[in-house]
Amino acid sequence: MSKLPEKAFVLAAGQGQRMRPLTDNCPKPLLYVGERTMLDRALDALEEAGVEEAVVNLHYLGDMIEEHLKARPRPRIIFSREEQALETGGGVQTALSHFGDEPFFVLNADVVWTDGEKGSVLRRMAEMWDGDKMDLILLLHPAAEVPAYAGKGDYYLAEGADKPVFKTRAQEPANYIFAGPRLVHPRLFEGVEPGSYSFLDLFHKAEAAGRLYALRHDGDWYHVGTPEALEDTNRLLAAREKKRAP
Repeated sequence: MSKLPEKAFVLAAGQGQRMRPLTDNCPKPLLYVGERTMLDRALDALEEAGVEEAVVNLHYLGDMIEEHLKARPRPRIIFSREEQALETGGGVQTALSHFGDEPFFVLNADVVWTDGEKGSVLRRMAEMWDGDKMDLILLLHPAAEVPAYAGKGDYYLAEGADKPVFKTRAQEPANYIFAGPRLVHPRLFEGVEPGSYSFLDLFHKAEAAGRLYALRHDGDWYHVGTPEALEDTNRLLAAREKKRAP
């Protein structure tokens, strides 16, 4: 891609039920990992990659998220309020008018990753993008490197390949998990009925058309789905920062 994507969508509407009781009075994206909320970590990555505008969807305790982001100068934030939860696919589809005919990033506000030696994950995805053959790029992380996902991968990706195969269609055990970041072209939503549905439906659509690709993640990735996992992630990140300190 000659030009980096300037827009993104950040999924922040979920209730985070598995995180209770921490999410009884706080939306999951506003939980802290280290000294930053998970939502700010996602927006920081977008800002570093040159994204100018991010749509953030709101549903559960959305007023708290809106208040938290009021003072953030970059990227510019547009809120997409959902009266009823539209899930990950339907939520993005309602905001398509913001993206025109250009590819844009979609990030989960509750996934924590770090860039590896190859640099910014988002910039690498943009460099990989080829609109003539791609509708969607997923960031995939080796399942073997995440103990909680041992034997529970999402996709099989052969050595040297860049087209993943979903676990139920693969001849080999799924060896990668979907890590959250994705780069998508609006045309992928063509012919899709609006409503509440999972973005996974679009993963399958792109794969069936031969237009689903993957980037291998070379950094760290943290499973943050429960209070215990959040505590473990904070401990691991603290140890990582201590090790890097001069």
